[in-house]
Amino acid sequence: DTNLSTTTIGNALRGATLAITRSRTAPRVVTSSATRYFSANPHVVVDKFVSSPPPTPSSANAEALRHPNDVHDRNANYSDEDSRSMAGVTASVRHNWTKEEIAELYSLPFHELMYRASTVHRMYWDPAEVQQCTLLSIKTGGCTEDCSYCSQSTRHKTFVKPTPTMKVQEVLEAAKRAKDAGSTRFCMGAAWRELGNKKNAFNHILDMVKGVNGMGMEVCCTLGMLNAEQARQLKEAGLTAYNHNLDTSPEHYPKVITTRTYEDRLDTIANVRDAGISVCCGGILGLGEKDTDRVGLLHVLATLPEHPESVPINALVAVEGTPLGDADADDETESDGIADVDAFDMARMIATARIVMPRTMVRLSAGRLSFSDAEQFLMFQAGANSIFNGDKLLTTDNPAFDADTSLFQKLGFVGKPAHAGPRVAPTEVTGEVEITQVKGMEQQYA
Repeated sequence: DTNLSTTTIGNALRGATLAITRSRTAPRVVTSSATRYFSANPHVVVDKFVSSPPPTPSSANAEALRHPNDVHDRNANYSDEDSRSMAGVTASVRHNWTKEEIAELYSLPFHELMYRASTVHRMYWDPAEVQQCTLLSIKTGGCTEDCSYCSQSTRHKTFVKPTPTMKVQEVLEAAKRAKDAGSTRFCMGAAWRELGNKKNAFNHILDMVKGVNGMGMEVCCTLGMLNAEQARQLKEAGLTAYNHNLDTSPEHYPKVITTRTYEDRLDTIANVRDAGISVCCGGILGLGEKDTDRVGLLHVLATLPEHPESVPINALVAVEGTPLGDADADDETESDGIADVDAFDMARMIATARIVMPRTMVRLSAGRLSFSDAEQFLMFQAGANSIFNGDKLLTTDNPAFDADTSLFQKLGFVGKPAHAGPRVAPTEVTGEVEITQVKGMEQQYA
């Protein structure tokens, strides 16, 4: 029954002490308490099991233990999953989080928050696998928006000088260098408010997407606002993901940007999602926001119709000439949290994102150059499993490829291959995770 209410399912879970135990050696058994409950509620089956470990795989087979690459296919595989539990921590993919619930998690003592997030991360992901993305600015400067953190706005006097859109071949050569350095997702950013009627530029971008996709890399773009038809064409060209950040909470947003509304951003995200493109959407810490704004941003992301495939968490890199950069540099001005972001702030945000969106990739993004290897490890332990690599993120500095290669070797990380789904969590493979499923009776016995 696809119309089962949340209350009915919740009652089913509370009514069954243990519904069905699944293993390779024992038949399914329904306990008497569960049988009594389900006799009165015949449309609900609760299946709580610990997956039995399969035979020890060879190294060749071990690599095959992967989820589908398409996020929609991955989510469909777990559509009947209610929750996962391990080591005293229970997590689930939910879209009905309240701000109060998220605030309670965000405000946990740091050691407890880290424990919960790290445990959730291991229930859903292989913590040794980290996605490597490269971001290239294909059109720099000259943007008409007034984002108070951005060095590319025409309204701010910064070191950035406007440049025309790069030629297709130049972009493909940059993508090839990124691939040779180990990157598997290539992201292209253009500094403008929206694609609008830029037909020639858009056709060139479609060629770039096709070319990068043809190299065997995943392709991401961030091009400002999109309409539904533009999103459809990008999907047809082979675009994997589209980045469109919300930046901060709806309440703090007007203090940062006035030329584009929060609803404008949500509309673009909806167009991308409806076209079947993976959504990449996150925010920036250090915009003068309060903790309540960080919670507010996570609340918006966690209550979208579908959680983003990836959530970038950025630390503001203050640039002289921007309103936020100048406020940060002025010793006589109270910064009020502008660019005042440390490793604990980043880890707390990443950890909370990991708990409320357990199947979402959390990307450690801008500002990484200011954190030591040990501080970055703290963020990976909090649940980050993707990074931007390469020496530039649009216009700001980033660790070089060699530095990240050394970091991966030091921490024992491996990169996620392109066009391959993430590894199945080792704790799921070995049976350490208890998984509770709820499904309709006719589905269970079809």
